[in-house]
Amino acid sequence: MKISIITVVWNNKNTIQDAIDSVLNQTYKDIEYIVIDGASTDGTVEIIQSYGDRISKFVSESDKGLYDAMNKGIALATGDAIGILNSDDFYTDEFVIEKIAKEFESKHVDSVFADLVYVKPDDVNKVVRYYDSSYFTPSKFAYGWMPAHPTFFVKRKYYRKYGVFKTDYKIAADYEILTRFLAKYSISYSYLKEPIIKMRIGGISTQGLKSNYILNKEIIRACKENNIYTNWFMVLSKYPRKILGLFQR
Repeated sequence: MKISIITVVWNNKNTIQDAIDSVLNQTYKDIEYIVIDGASTDGTVEIIQSYGDRISKFVSESDKGLYDAMNKGIALATGDAIGILNSDDFYTDEFVIEKIAKEFESKHVDSVFADLVYVKPDDVNKVVRYYDSSYFTPSKFAYGWMPAHPTFFVKRKYYRKYGVFKTDYKIAADYEILTRFLAKYSISYSYLKEPIIKMRIGGISTQGLKSNYILNKEIIRACKENNIYTNWFMVLSKYPRKILGLFQR
């Protein structure tokens, strides 16, 4: 099966190379790699261009934000399944996509997800938190819990059938789309029990009380839009589980 991987980036010359290398070094050969740049001015574009035709499709132009850029990548994708790799993140080893493809083919599912680890920006070998997606079931959406979105691969046909990212969300459009796919429309999934991505801490959804308020407010909205009952108390109950992740390495 052909797998499309999308990376969106804007002015991130310091880490984009790690993301790109982790895709290009994969042992799985049937990969379409798409990079969407938001008209960077810091040297990011020059780094991407240095890879030449090893990157399948490259677009650099202004966009309306992160989720708009992701939608551009999805529109360009031609693979059987699509995964999204953030420009601060990278795959844990060169066998990740091979394992993802095998999971799709052996389990005959619509989507696959796994675990990830959060690492220090200045020392990517230092794990600071473990995101264990094994706790997920569709009922967990009501409690603010989803599988790790950066590890989520889904058959491309479901973006066409059920829609792409909602660009009026500031932080939680990934939560909304997983709620839509896995709960509202009940597409099938398989869980791969291992971390497949290293994520540098400091992303938009982890920055301070204001961001967390917006995140949780949007989670409640996502549940409501996808016919899942929840409330603030239920959503905030996820934090003890997150704290446990600090001790799981």
